[in-house]
Amino acid sequence: MRFLIAGLGSIGRRHLRNLLALGERDIVLYRTHQSTLPDDELAEFPTETDLQRALTHYRPDAVIVANPTSHHLDVALPAARAGCHLLLEKPIAHTLNGLETFRQTVAENHVRVLVGFQFRFHPTLNAVRRWLHQGLIGTPWFVRAHWGEYLPDWHPWEDYRQSYAARADLGGGVVRTLCHPLDYLRYLLGEAQVIWAHTGNLSTLELQGVEDFAEIGLRFSGGAEASIHLDYFQRPPQHWLEIEGAAGTIRWEYASGQAVALAPDHSLLASAALPPSWERNAMFLDEMRHFLAVVRGESQPRCTLEDGIRALSLALNALSAR
Repeated sequence: MRFLIAGLGSIGRRHLRNLLALGERDIVLYRTHQSTLPDDELAEFPTETDLQRALTHYRPDAVIVANPTSHHLDVALPAARAGCHLLLEKPIAHTLNGLETFRQTVAENHVRVLVGFQFRFHPTLNAVRRWLHQGLIGTPWFVRAHWGEYLPDWHPWEDYRQSYAARADLGGGVVRTLCHPLDYLRYLLGEAQVIWAHTGNLSTLELQGVEDFAEIGLRFSGGAEASIHLDYFQRPPQHWLEIEGAAGTIRWEYASGQAVALAPDHSLLASAALPPSWERNAMFLDEMRHFLAVVRGESQPRCTLEDGIRALSLALNALSAR
């Protein structure tokens, strides 16, 4: 198969390395040369700066869309018209504008789309999902999700103020950039709607027209409610999840990878730990392995275009509720 990678920042390069690790070598790069990373690892691959030429000359089977959020559809729509299958990074866009045309184009050209919410490939988060489906803690009633990280630590090689995460024109802000809980809570608990939200700026970070924290309230179709906290300034970082149910509580922590389900008397109902030597890239590697199966027609996308649209809609509703 031939792959075109659009965007060669940190996530685009991660996808490139993972394709190589899985034995794929027929790779073309589409870039605007805005990346702040060195170009050494890219030298061996054909490079195009014109998207239409990249699509018509190289005729890729699949396109990986890893450029800044506000430019995703600039690549994804022409690629879908060319019949290319898509790994589309999250969030799929910065607004809902153009998504109906994109959805129709995908359907008309029989394009398979996988949205890049890699937490759907996290082993212990999937254990939590199994426990919920098994009814281990009874009916879920309330959920708390917390994710705080210090933005300047993300990409130490660049000025965070110029990164997509810090700029409104590139589709940044903490709600869009850290929207993973909006997806994985749907993955765990079903459909949701925003019932309240508050976003704004508390830190001294120099951001360009975007928020640095958010508190978001969700209500799920099954009746549970959730409170989500996101921020760009917590040090040391924390990312955790707690689900309170009628017959117990589930706790998951990203740093340790541990998940436990506790009965009302504190006894252990179940526990899950990460495989030995597991590290963060394993999620992305499993995601890419799954994408190869999707492109070959061997598997249905674990995170569909509709999932991506729902997560973006929740993010935008949270921003408009501020």
